[in-house]
Amino acid sequence: MSGDKASTKEKSISTAYVELHRFGQNGEYDRGLKVANRILQLSPQEEKAFHCKIVCLIHLSKFNEALQMIHKFQGLSKNLFFEKAYCQYRLNQNKEALATVEQVEELDYRLKELKAQILYRLESFNDALIMYQDIIKNTHDDYADERETNLTAVVTQLQESNVKTNVVSSRSDTYELCYNWACILIEKGQYSDAEKKLKLCEKLCRSSLEDDGASEEEIEIELALMRIQLAYVYQKQGKIKEAQQLYSASLKLKLDDAALIAVASNNVVVINKDQNVFDSKKKMKAATSESLIHKLPSKQRRQIALNNAILMYYTNNFDQCNKLCKNIEETWPKLALKARVTHALSLTRSENFNKAIDLLNKYEPKTHEEKLYVKLVMVHLLLMQGEQAEACRILESMDADSYKPAIVGALITLYLGMKKKETALKVFERTVDWYRENNVKGDLSSMWRQAADFHMRNGQAIVAANSLEELLRYNPNDHKAVAQLALAYMQFDKKKAGELIDRLPKLQKKLSESEIDVLENASWITLKKTVHKVESAPSTPKTDTLDQKKKRNKKRKPKFPKNYDASATPDPERWLPKYERSGYRKRRDRRAKEIIKGSQGATSAQTDQYDFSKISEQESHNSPMGSSVEPSPQAKSQHKKQQTKKKNKRR
Repeated sequence: MSGDKASTKEKSISTAYVELHRFGQNGEYDRGLKVANRILQLSPQEEKAFHCKIVCLIHLSKFNEALQMIHKFQGLSKNLFFEKAYCQYRLNQNKEALATVEQVEELDYRLKELKAQILYRLESFNDALIMYQDIIKNTHDDYADERETNLTAVVTQLQESNVKTNVVSSRSDTYELCYNWACILIEKGQYSDAEKKLKLCEKLCRSSLEDDGASEEEIEIELALMRIQLAYVYQKQGKIKEAQQLYSASLKLKLDDAALIAVASNNVVVINKDQNVFDSKKKMKAATSESLIHKLPSKQRRQIALNNAILMYYTNNFDQCNKLCKNIEETWPKLALKARVTHALSLTRSENFNKAIDLLNKYEPKTHEEKLYVKLVMVHLLLMQGEQAEACRILESMDADSYKPAIVGALITLYLGMKKKETALKVFERTVDWYRENNVKGDLSSMWRQAADFHMRNGQAIVAANSLEELLRYNPNDHKAVAQLALAYMQFDKKKAGELIDRLPKLQKKLSESEIDVLENASWITLKKTVHKVESAPSTPKTDTLDQKKKRNKKRKPKFPKNYDASATPDPERWLPKYERSGYRKRRDRRAKEIIKGSQGATSAQTDQYDFSKISEQESHNSPMGSSVEPSPQAKSQHKKQQTKKKNKRR
């Protein structure tokens, strides 16, 4: 009996394996899972049946259940590294998945591809690039397009990090590859080429999906990815209307990709800025969903977080803006400076100006550019509050940066606005001395020219000469600078002035006496130009043409009204309005108040009673309100009764 039972058990297991194989080939994983469980009931130590059960659970997207089974039955799952790592990868346990893959000494192509995907998720793009290049080189099957697509996605992320890659191939025969290469062009800033690539990508996508028998709605949903990216290209090119139309059209579709919706919504918020705030709030709510943590890369998530803080600033929600800025500084160190500046602006809008300045002072810049940026923001905030002296103090305390032409120009403008000409002159003097001592190279011609002009106007010819000499050292053939330097030397060294004048090119055309007078009368010390108009002779061609025009313009005959009598004298009051003429009969003014004489059909006694014009002045003075008469409440009610009676009669 025991032998018969064993044989029947083996037969049922073998038949179950046949069914399991058939269900796996047909993709009927629900029925296959039941068969695998039946085999495990007959023989709990069947590793193949357990493996098939895990595969069925994975195909049914029951990753959590499959992972629990792997942890529970470690003896049966000791070789299921790929299945375990894949379940962890799909459950966003990326670090645990990488640790599981690294337990295997020799990786097959499946584990290599999974490891490359895990490295991409962990944003280790250099390692992912090396892994994909190795896979493409050593595998030859039908999945070459998918691998190259993933490779170009990695290259795109490396372009964002300004990392150079050796990937030269630009095959774009599938719409996925074409899309990724368009993204690479966007990261390089080649927006016109990216626009052409994305339009080609739309054509490839439509033709591919039509060949597969997809519906128009499915095609439009798939095209939304390319159109949103094209809208971003338009946005970077300044074509805001075109970008907004594409964003709104794509968001109206029933998109399943939450990451795509978040990116489009964020970009719409950026376009809106401080306008259409209600729509921006709705869009930002979709862009800051918690489900996007594992679907968007860190660069996009931190940018969305900063845009959310800026939106709170625009909506005057300053407390929420400050909280978001603090969170960004703690979570995303790369955006710490922008978050700190946004926080400071929020404090200034909420009338906490001193706190804003202290917040910027406490920031520890990592680079020289950040330090300069923070100082300039502080100067901007101080100028907004009218603190010009403090702004000048910060600009002068910036060491070598305070001698940059733009900052020198700002200092001069501020000091002149404060009516401190001597301090402005000292700034120019210090700048000239500093550039001489440090032998700074670069195009500083505009600064030297402005310095010379400024000192010349203020009567400091020697300092102006020094600035002009520096200018000629950079450009010896500048004849204008030579002439200005000669004018400066005329004030204290005429010999050098004469030598410089000899260097100037000689005029080929002789000057007239009037032009010589203009040159002699010009104010050379202050470099002010005087305009001299040359008087024209009495008989010039212009006057002749004017006379001809006068002759041509003949006077037109006056138009007289009909029945006009030239012998009759015109009415002297013809220019006056009718109501001012002597023969005008004044019409009765209907708006004038008529004297009340009583109701129609009343006797003479009653008319005298209701004739208010006959009331004596003594009676009017006896009333408590003086000359004004107000009807009593009884009279009002009587008047109403009379009106109601009239209405009833009419009925």
